[in-house]
Amino acid sequence: MSHRPSIVSVLIRLTRFGNLLIIGLTQYCTAGFLVSPETLLDGRLLLLASSTILIAAAGYIINDYYDVKIDLINKPERVVVGKWLPRRFALLLHTVLSLAGVAIGFGLSWFIGVVNFLSAFLLWAYSNQLKRQPFVGNLAIGLLTGATVLMVEALYHSHSVLIYIYALFAFFITLVRELVKDMEDVKGDNTFGCKTLPILWGIRPTKQLAYAVLVVFALLVILLNVLYEALPMLFFLPTLFIPLAWLTWRLYRADTKKDFYQVSQWCKAIMLLGVLSMAFVA
Repeated sequence: MSHRPSIVSVLIRLTRFGNLLIIGLTQYCTAGFLVSPETLLDGRLLLLASSTILIAAAGYIINDYYDVKIDLINKPERVVVGKWLPRRFALLLHTVLSLAGVAIGFGLSWFIGVVNFLSAFLLWAYSNQLKRQPFVGNLAIGLLTGATVLMVEALYHSHSVLIYIYALFAFFITLVRELVKDMEDVKGDNTFGCKTLPILWGIRPTKQLAYAVLVVFALLVILLNVLYEALPMLFFLPTLFIPLAWLTWRLYRADTKKDFYQVSQWCKAIMLLGVLSMAFVA
């Protein structure tokens, strides 16, 4: 008989607490390093990060709510909804967190409130249908991740080119990670009729798309940096191009579910390294 975990550990697992910390860290680093150190003591930044985290947590919950059967095949050890947490409670918690995030957003500005509402709706649509469609679900999560950085610009209107570069970084790395996760989850997704790119195209063509996304991203960073002279190009060699080259190599070599999981985790590590690199551009 398995030991029943505490409600706190269940909620931490359900809401991907580590990912939520990265979201908060991203917005604080963006504000503190790319806008002004004084923003770190601004109550509005705390409210912005809180609203973003609440909506993201709600998104994780509704995703698990809809994906119980698929996750029992792809990640049985991570299933929480229906096992340790009643489905009705999960749905209620998703609704409460979403509404709280949207309400806080409107408290900051009408624009942030609208973006938060659209983000919450898109996360629900992603979990309900979009993630089962080719590429559109991957694109949606990439856009939402990039928006996490841009929301700091929406709050402070700093007009910093670096914020847009880092938003592109977040978008493209997340897009690649979502493609990799689809390759990792082919078995469960295929069983329940999902139409992700690895199922429709196969693994190799999906890898080729991921390579193309990485190349487009690198070229855009170079273009923006040359046009606006934001940073010396040497900065991007250790912080971006070497990690991306290693990621590309690992993806090329990936063949098993375990391999794709490791590439996915490397994408997350690159995201965290990118966020921390903000400290060196101020």
